[in-house]
Amino acid sequence: MSERGKPILEPDDEHNRALLANVHPHDWVNPEAAERYHMVVVGAGTAGLVTAAISAGLGARVALVERQLMGGDCLNVGCVPSKAVISAARAWHAAREAEGAFGGPAAGGHGDFARAMERMRRLRAGISAVDGAERFRDLGVDVFLGEGRFVASDALEVDGRRLKFRRATVATGARAVALPIPGLADVDYLTNESVFSLTELPRRFGVIGGGPIGCEMAQAFARFGSQVTVFDVADHVLPREDRDAAAVVQKALAADGVTLHLGVKIREIRKDRDAKVVVAETADGRSVEVAVDRILLSVGRAPNVEGMGLEAAGVEYDKTGVKVDARLRTTNRRVFAAGDVASRPYKFTHAADAHARLVVRNAFFFGRGKDADLVIPWATYTSPEIAHVGLYEHEARQQGHEVETITIPFHDVDRARLDGEDDGFFRVHLRQGSDEILGATLVAAHAGDLISAVAFAMTHKLGLSKFSSTIFPYPTQAEVLRKAGDRYNRGRLTPAAKRFFELWFKVFR
Repeated sequence: MSERGKPILEPDDEHNRALLANVHPHDWVNPEAAERYHMVVVGAGTAGLVTAAISAGLGARVALVERQLMGGDCLNVGCVPSKAVISAARAWHAAREAEGAFGGPAAGGHGDFARAMERMRRLRAGISAVDGAERFRDLGVDVFLGEGRFVASDALEVDGRRLKFRRATVATGARAVALPIPGLADVDYLTNESVFSLTELPRRFGVIGGGPIGCEMAQAFARFGSQVTVFDVADHVLPREDRDAAAVVQKALAADGVTLHLGVKIREIRKDRDAKVVVAETADGRSVEVAVDRILLSVGRAPNVEGMGLEAAGVEYDKTGVKVDARLRTTNRRVFAAGDVASRPYKFTHAADAHARLVVRNAFFFGRGKDADLVIPWATYTSPEIAHVGLYEHEARQQGHEVETITIPFHDVDRARLDGEDDGFFRVHLRQGSDEILGATLVAAHAGDLISAVAFAMTHKLGLSKFSSTIFPYPTQAEVLRKAGDRYNRGRLTPAAKRFFELWFKVFR
């Protein structure tokens, strides 16, 4: 934020200026407030934008309040810029690998990191109009740019205007958290909110945190040419995932040149001339010191609940976020919460979108939709990708399910072998004795796309055997789903069924 409270982006180029012109226009004039709104939305990230757009589309009188950048993390410092960066890094990697893997032309020399980041900013700016202030004004939404603060159970103030409401939604998202590491505050570290402002490639890049963002950025920067080191207290990357699934990604990171210090505790970070030295301690008490030029901190997120007067509205919250019930209502029945600020485990853009749709239904139409009923997949966009939906095996057993697990390696999928992408597998957990899908994991080049078919099946109560009776174009990597269905059907051929077929074919002429 600038001294005048206006958002700023670095670097100051035509693309970032175009972005700001859409998501926080410097000359924006807030409208006069209506007498009362059907819905006031605080926060213009994914959850807030979807809530506002659907509500206005239904004919409701809607106000949308945003203090920083419309589009939230996803557009500005999350999904959009990160995937542009990852795509560039994949292209660089493919160019280098073409000769050895496919007999392609030799590629050498150094790439232009500044150009890759300029491409990201250009694409982000081009997408931003969809989330912009003018578009939402055209949708019939009263857009207020400024600090919003609840002043009563049915009112909020922004820019000297009082917005009274029948319903409100808190959708203020979350922010990167820091760790109490001695010396960290003195070294100008990066988070997901600042890493995309880089225009020069760090020669040595340290990443604290081996979760999804840490792994994605570690691999991308290694492919750009940085010497990357990852530190994490867990003994393997992506600790939420199945160990063997995470192992495939960990192997790929190492193959890309990423140095991994896992199972370590960071004791301090100190300056040494122009370098930043990360001092860590291993499980057996050894000290490890690594000098880096930049540090990316990627260890989690904290909900944005402070400074908006939630107490005045009677909305309870704690360090995990705004307290909501199964229908996303807060302790003030007029007020709902959606997205990362709500105290729920799934902090994804698509989960925020799904929350928003639930809020509209429950707020206006006496809906009884529950967020626990949502089938929410997720993906980590490393190479290969990891995607998951539903329960892991240990979670299913903890809930009392008897589980049958089917695993199909991608080495058995012709297209994956032809593409040179046969590391990984598809694993699906079924309720014992049926083809009901309890959960599934994909580790594959296109896992984030493939998991959607499994999520569709789970949402609509379609069993795994339905994939067996579906015709897939050959050759595609999606054929792994049919192979899993075939494996399930073969398992249904019991000894009694085999004897029946033996008798049948003896008499069949």
